[in-house]
Amino acid sequence: MASKEEIIAKAKEAITEFDEDLAAEVAAEALAAGVDPVELIEKGYTAGMEEVGEKFGQGELFLPHILAAAEAMNAGIKVITPEMEKRQAQTRSLGTVVLGTIEGDIHSIGKDILASMLNIAGFKVVDLGRDVPIKNYVDAVKEFKPQVVASSALMTTTMVNQIQLEEQLKEAGLRDQVKTMVGGAPVTQDWADKIGADIYGESANDAVAKVKAAL
Repeated sequence: MASKEEIIAKAKEAITEFDEDLAAEVAAEALAAGVDPVELIEKGYTAGMEEVGEKFGQGELFLPHILAAAEAMNAGIKVITPEMEKRQAQTRSLGTVVLGTIEGDIHSIGKDILASMLNIAGFKVVDLGRDVPIKNYVDAVKEFKPQVVASSALMTTTMVNQIQLEEQLKEAGLRDQVKTMVGGAPVTQDWADKIGADIYGESANDAVAKVKAAL
């Protein structure tokens, strides 16, 4: 049987090689070997995504590569999720997070990774999907009464809709009842401060840690 280190290395390789089958196989192998799913995601899949992201930033890879890497990661996470849901059912939820990619934005890679990481960390996640109208966030806050509502924006042109979310939550009288979190490639701490968001998630790991600290 492969060691934990070998399994994690294979998980990273599955992402950097855009191999969905390998990503799923490694996830099953990790569960059978008792490897911590959080460690598998952080040191394997997420590390692979970060490497792909760096190469994309340097012009060595292109958007289709990013999407292929994300598909591979999702293939692995799909295998892990049922086991994590079983574990979650046996423990008390840390809270509820509503999240989605903001209106006008169809990119969901970062949001999907964050949803998985929050789930594994013990949060109930209400995933609204991508290109989510502001009204849907507001309705979800009313319905699910989450502790946090998170919006992701992958383009500077859609970041402005994060302002609309802040304003519409205020208009609905809900802003004081929920913490808001923003993230995405062009989003910064300065932007979060400017629009009045409570939490800025620089990465999925950073976002999970900050949500835990805020509650």
